[in-house]
Amino acid sequence: MRWGWGWGGGYGSPFWWLGPVLMALFWIAVLGGIVVLIRQMVRRDRGQDRDDTALQILQRRYARGEISKEQYEEMRRELS
Repeated sequence: MRWGWGWGGGYGSPFWWLGPVLMALFWIAVLGGIVVLIRQMVRRDRGQDRDDTALQILQRRYARGEISKEQYEEMRRELS
């Protein structure tokens, strides 16, 4: 059986759809990578740096009301 205009739909192969599908997957991966990079940059701009000390994180948690004064004092003593 030859691949030609009759059986292959004019593209010469029954796998003519593979090229466009792979190209679409490539562009989806590229755009997904761009979205991930932008999200990382936005997070960094919001002040979510990883360089904070444990005491700074503890102070922020206390200021937001996530922990009580007793918990704050106990954790501060452990960190010092």
